[in-house]
Amino acid sequence: MRRSILAALAVALLAGCGGSSKPSFPTVGAARTFEIVDFKPAGPVAAGKPATVSFVIRQPDGKPLTSFRRGSGPHTGVHLIFVRRDLAVIVHRHPPIASDGTISDTVPFSEPGPYRLVVDVYPNTSSPNSVGPQRNFQLFDTLRASGDYRPAKLPPFTRTVVVDGYRFTMKGRPSLHAIQAGFLTINVTDPTGKPARFTPWYGALAHAIFFRSGTLDYFHTHVCAAGAAGCTSTLGASQVTGSSSTPGKLDVGVLVPVPGTWRLFLQCRVNGHVLTAPFTLRVRP
Repeated sequence: MRRSILAALAVALLAGCGGSSKPSFPTVGAARTFEIVDFKPAGPVAAGKPATVSFVIRQPDGKPLTSFRRGSGPHTGVHLIFVRRDLAVIVHRHPPIASDGTISDTVPFSEPGPYRLVVDVYPNTSSPNSVGPQRNFQLFDTLRASGDYRPAKLPPFTRTVVVDGYRFTMKGRPSLHAIQAGFLTINVTDPTGKPARFTPWYGALAHAIFFRSGTLDYFHTHVCAAGAAGCTSTLGASQVTGSSSTPGKLDVGVLVPVPGTWRLFLQCRVNGHVLTAPFTLRVRP
């Protein structure tokens, strides 16, 4: 099922006054929205093989969105995030965007099953063709990788996760609350036990991608070098900025909209390797 966000441009059409004794009420037109159109592929893709995914974002005025935020930092362009329904697999891409607004990328789906696609969009709001004051917004779609899908049980919380010989260790057991900024301190060592040295990937030293178990609610924060611009994530009146000023140490910002069980996918690049360390977190009201 495809979804779209409400644009701020809903138009109210007022009914004219007539001679009827019945009361006259305003007629409100349907809200105009951003939406995904021309999505391909139309059917399932083959698991274990790269698949070309493409689409266009249509603005409320019916024209394709062609102007996106550029520059340094992670809050630019379009982020594509595919997450399998059981939160066992994630694919994170920043695809190229053609001049006509077509977004297309070759995406590897290593495992079969149903995936939710989050399209995190950063429009260029300074463009004369931009619609509305949105800083960023999300659109959603679904895709299925064919094959024998067997949902995995969500693992319990653990402080340490090892990925390709790199050890991610969370300090203590976190106490997290919905709509409240929090932090996780995570130390990362390489296979020899030395502190990992992070290099920028998609504009940040690390990406913290959060999905809620069951509903697949989403939020995304970033870890940047101290003093870097464009790294703050906002939810309502709350803000959080992750940072890293010491090799092997990530101060990860957490800011999620609702309580529940959440899966954190912490992604970073070390020595040319992109690593994804998953953690299960409990968020209280």
